[in-house]
Amino acid sequence: MLKVILNKKEEDNILNGYPWVFNNEVNNFIGNIENGKVCSVYTYDNKFIAYGFLNTNSKIMVRILSLNENEIIDKEFFKKRIQYAIEHRNNLGWNATRLVFSEADFLPGLVVDKYGDYLSVQFMSLGMDMIKNDIVDILVELTHCKGIYERSDMPVREKEGLEQVKGFLYGEFDPRVEIVEDDIKMIVDIENGQKTGYFLDQKLNRDILRLYAKDKNVLDAFSNVGGFALHACKYGAKSVVACDISQRACDEITNNAILNGYTQLEAKCVDVFDFLHSEEANQAFDVIILDPPAFSKSKDSLKKAYRGYKEINMTAMKIIKEGGYLLTFSCSQHMTPDLFMQMINEAAHDAKRTVQFLDFRIQAPDHPALLQSEEQLYLKCIILRVK
Repeated sequence: MLKVILNKKEEDNILNGYPWVFNNEVNNFIGNIENGKVCSVYTYDNKFIAYGFLNTNSKIMVRILSLNENEIIDKEFFKKRIQYAIEHRNNLGWNATRLVFSEADFLPGLVVDKYGDYLSVQFMSLGMDMIKNDIVDILVELTHCKGIYERSDMPVREKEGLEQVKGFLYGEFDPRVEIVEDDIKMIVDIENGQKTGYFLDQKLNRDILRLYAKDKNVLDAFSNVGGFALHACKYGAKSVVACDISQRACDEITNNAILNGYTQLEAKCVDVFDFLHSEEANQAFDVIILDPPAFSKSKDSLKKAYRGYKEINMTAMKIIKEGGYLLTFSCSQHMTPDLFMQMINEAAHDAKRTVQFLDFRIQAPDHPALLQSEEQLYLKCIILRVK
């Protein structure tokens, strides 16, 4: 097995649980380089640290698998890891849930989402992609799923030297599957929907509308397929407008509303920035939900993203009714909680509105984060009351 020797004093983060070794932390190699295979990581003075997947073509040169020198990294190892992850989700008892969350579940580069009887999977690292068949076998055995669809169609694979791919891995089935979330029926398109089909990380944040939606006029901005809008209907909203720039998403919103018999929901295919500035939106809503895409996907774009977040929040604060509730989100890992709160303060000041801070929320517990890896705590939600 290849030995990866680190530079001096680079091991502390790994020993504390950080899951990556970057290429600038590596001093040299002993043995034959086989990208995608398991390697061993050693300190500069030749003390064992960890096993991990190697990829010298990636900035993340080693993705840590185990700190136990006596561990055997084989199919049984991955089965135990996946079983450990599934046990937690079984405790949650959700019909649609993330079963495996990559490094946060000690399975670097593997994401598995469960939609009823079907799984949607992503292989994001070279090492995990090379054992794809084993992973599929394990998932079928442990979950007794009826089918598995691969959604490895994300740009991050190209950094690993992999092509973007998607398609059936197990079983043949209609990739438009029905799920149930909080007694709401929804059709999820795991072939063409966002991410693996749906934003499962917002489950508990959608359900919190039970506290705020009753008898209210609600705007769900950047609605995607209508998760927040449908929950607002369930919890007694008087009217709900769901805005998204995608006509496909708006069609899905309408279909899901019909599926549940919600007649107070209207889907608008419109640019959210334009709608927030329109006369139609001014003073029309008691509750506004802002769940935009990640404006910042790198540190280089953070300053521009900050301005975008501030603009939509400032505009929402200007147009919301007095006493209205604003639920605002960022899914960018680079928009830290402190920075997000700073942006909200500036937006409130510029909107000339006084706000009460009611709640701070994160991703659902099927999307865990390692304490040593702050970038995994990516989803932030702040709930405000605007005077």
